[in-house]
Amino acid sequence: MKDPYHIQKTALRVTRWVGSPGSLAAHTVIFIAAFLSVEAGYAEFEDMLLILTTIVSLEAIYLAIFIQMTINYTTQSLQEVGEDIEELQEDIGEIQEDMGEIQEDVGELQEDVEEISEDVEEMTEEEATEEAAEEARKAEQRKTLTDIQGDLRKLMDDISKLQQPRQ
Repeated sequence: MKDPYHIQKTALRVTRWVGSPGSLAAHTVIFIAAFLSVEAGYAEFEDMLLILTTIVSLEAIYLAIFIQMTINYTTQSLQEVGEDIEELQEDIGEIQEDMGEIQEDVGELQEDVEEISEDVEEMTEEEATEEAAEEARKAEQRKTLTDIQGDLRKLMDDISKLQQPRQ
């Protein structure tokens, strides 16, 4: 017996051809030729009808089988497509769940970024305040140092004056 796939391909080709305009023309020519053969005297009317009826009956039986094979093949293909669609729907569901999780993660990341930005702003403000305080402290130290230096000069001058003999 031939490969079932080959038989299915043959059934598809036959049913495709029977449903074509070429098949309609071929059958019409055969039927006209059968009736013309009776008119021309090549065959008796009863013999021609017997042969034509037998051929048409056999053709109908085989066509019914081929059509059923085509329907079975198409049904099987549709079932496979249905299974593929179910798998795709499951995959889409999983992707949607993943997208939901990703959106949650993005939301958490945005919150983290906002918190970090706020921390950076606070740190910057604190650093600016600390820096200003440090500058003020340094300025105060410079002023104190300058005052001390001035006082030391006066003291040194006074000591120098005291050390000089009185005249």
